[in-house]
Amino acid sequence: MSDTPLSREKPLNAAQRANPELVNRDREMIPPVLLKAMAILALSSLAITTYAVVTDRPLVGQPLPSEEVRSRQVILDGDKYGGVVVKAGDGAVMADLGPDEAGFISVIWRGMNRTRMQHGVAETLPLRLVEFENGRLAIFDDETGWSVELASFGDANRASFAALFDK
Repeated sequence: MSDTPLSREKPLNAAQRANPELVNRDREMIPPVLLKAMAILALSSLAITTYAVVTDRPLVGQPLPSEEVRSRQVILDGDKYGGVVVKAGDGAVMADLGPDEAGFISVIWRGMNRTRMQHGVAETLPLRLVEFENGRLAIFDDETGWSVELASFGDANRASFAALFDK
């Protein structure tokens, strides 16, 4: 029997013996302080969310209620290439936008189309475009409960829908 104690560490290969500093570096690729900080962040997020749910806190990111100034029914009829035909509630064509022109209106059409598909609602039913007294502009799908606050996407995108009131 040998007097050499058995080592629990793996034996080093030639590259590890030549560069012992790399062995230590590889053991601590993510510093322990960073790992602890990530764990604290995750647990804090969980605690805050749990508190909000248990105490039934109100949703604070909701837009302030305001009176409707004007509204219009619109039908968005898009295609898979990004073009959208915007029609009035009576079916009259308000705008025929190709893929290069539709931009944000096409994005809204895709979101509406997806939601209606999930609810089994026909995509040809009208949406309500509403301007409020406080300047908000929103589009509502009364069939599914889906809505979008259009100002959340910037002034240019809001303007593309605001222009539909004048057509």
